[in-house]
Amino acid sequence: MERCPWADSNPLEMTYHDQEWGLPVHEDRKLFEMLILEGAQAGLSWDTVLRKRESYSQAFKGFDPQKVAVMTDAELEEQLKNPGIIRNRLKVYSARKNALVFLAIQQEFGSFDAYVWQSVGGQALDGQRKTMMDVPTQTAESDALSRDLKKRGMSFVGSTILYAYMQAVGLANDHLVSCFRYDEVRG
Repeated sequence: MERCPWADSNPLEMTYHDQEWGLPVHEDRKLFEMLILEGAQAGLSWDTVLRKRESYSQAFKGFDPQKVAVMTDAELEEQLKNPGIIRNRLKVYSARKNALVFLAIQQEFGSFDAYVWQSVGGQALDGQRKTMMDVPTQTAESDALSRDLKKRGMSFVGSTILYAYMQAVGLANDHLVSCFRYDEVRG
């Protein structure tokens, strides 16, 4: 069974790749979770974030955007002492800020799902990548989504972060065509 090379040696990444990565997500809480995790990953390895995922869930109220939006400064400061998460002040505080924007987007579009999927015309981009060298770090779609989210007030949503997000939640299918998940995700 061939998988994408980035997930071929680490058991945690293998499981994530085989069960989640690239699968189209249409549930707002999961979309919010991945937004927090991809922002936390900025400058670090994805393995680091995966190892801390459960702690992130506890720290950020099960990734409930309504609960994260009302976290107090004291609660966020407490999380800066939490060794189970990445203790970067800007990243921790961005969770609340991004939750507020996330909720505003839900109000405007009916769901975050409706908003984010419009960025790809309602259908996942099919990269049909043959090698890892073919996989971009950002695209015109991630550029546009990044600009809009920043304009709305979100942080840690640069184009590269958002392209990784798009790959993670299935807005873009960047499994290599030789990977067993390519056709599964595509179908």
